[in-house]
Amino acid sequence: TLIIASELLHLEPEDKSQVGASIPGAVANIAVKVGDKVEENQTIATIEAMKMETAVIARMSGVVEEIIVQEGDTVKGGQLLMKLTEG
Repeated sequence: TLIIASELLHLEPEDKSQVGASIPGAVANIAVKVGDKVEENQTIATIEAMKMETAVIARMSGVVEEIIVQEGDTVKGGQLLMKLTEG
């Protein structure tokens, strides 16, 4: 299923087009949708762990190409959340 497949996708640290979870937790908010333009260092999602929220930021300017997780999903540290493309 899609959920199992998403758990297998891990962030490639060198690839700035990939957006990953810095910590394990629950996806509290996804602030963008596919096709949205984003700026480098823009908060594009929030992960909640132990009642603390951590911002997930874009590491490059571009366009949201794919969102792999949904709000409420539990993610692992380093798990791929979404992909950006230049544009």
